[in-house]
Amino acid sequence: QVQLVESGGGLVQPGGSLRLSCAASGFTFSSYAMSWVRQAPGKGLEWVSDINSGGGSTYYADSVKGRFTISRDNAKNTPYLQMNNLKPEDTAVYYCNVRTYWGQGTQVTVSS
Repeated sequence: QVQLVESGGGLVQPGGSLRLSCAASGFTFSSYAMSWVRQAPGKGLEWVSDINSGGGSTYYADSVKGRFTISRDNAKNTPYLQMNNLKPEDTAVYYCNVRTYWGQGTQVTVSS
């Protein structure tokens, strides 16, 4: 069965960085585009970034463009989200997504 397990979240000060990972299993990882989606407290889901199956095409929400970088290692079945220059408004639970499958999420809190 498909499993997605996010990690790498935590508490960071504004301007700091974090790198999220998502251990994927149960499907042919290298065949699928992957997404990162977040949910801020009291708000709905917000798409953050996509990467195609080969890693050569990436897409970002305007709110994170220039600060976040999505990547993937198909040998390790893992997508990543490098988050730099974090802002308090980036505080959210971050989810890894493929098709209709979701991980449990990892909490990112940006606060001084």
